[in-house]
Amino acid sequence: MDYRIGYSRDVHRLVPGRKLFLGGIAIDFPLGLEGHSDADCVLHAVAEAIIGALGLGDLGTHFPDDDPRYADIFSGYFVERARDMLEDRRYAIANLDVTVILEKPILSPYKKRMRDNIAALLRVSPEAINIKATRNEGLDAVGKGEAIACECVALIKKKTPVKKYL
Repeated sequence: MDYRIGYSRDVHRLVPGRKLFLGGIAIDFPLGLEGHSDADCVLHAVAEAIIGALGLGDLGTHFPDDDPRYADIFSGYFVERARDMLEDRRYAIANLDVTVILEKPILSPYKKRMRDNIAALLRVSPEAINIKATRNEGLDAVGKGEAIACECVALIKKKTPVKKYL
C-alpha cells in the first residue's frame, strides 16, 4: 500500500477583539487569533499537512492570505478542500496527530469536540484523529502567552481499487 506523510506548523498571535477558534470549535477565552481567515491554527495545520502529504505545496499556494474570498472564512473550508484533493487523487487519511502548543486556555474540555469536528470535516472516524496539547514553559511568544501554535502530522494511504469478480 502506498503511504505518504505530511507535516505542518502554524502559529498566530493572540489579540483582543477576536473570537478564539481551535479545531473548528469556539473556545471561551478573552483573546482570539489574528489572521486573514478565522485564524484557526489547528485547522490550518491539518489542511496544510494533508496538502504536503500529497506533494501539492502549502496552504498559502492554494488559499492566499491576500485573497478577499478568504477574509474571515471558517477554516474548515480549507480542510474540506484538502479532503477533496485527497479524494481526487484516491488517497485517504490513515491518521492525523495534532499538537496544540499554548499556555492558556486549558484545552482538556474541548479536545473531544475538536477531534470529532476534524473527523467530520474529513469524513473519517474520530479514531483516526489524535489531539494533544502542550506548553512552551515561558519560552518564545507562545510560551509567554502571546500566541498559539499547532503542529500536525498526516499519514495518508492510497485507496486500493475494488476488484470486480465475475
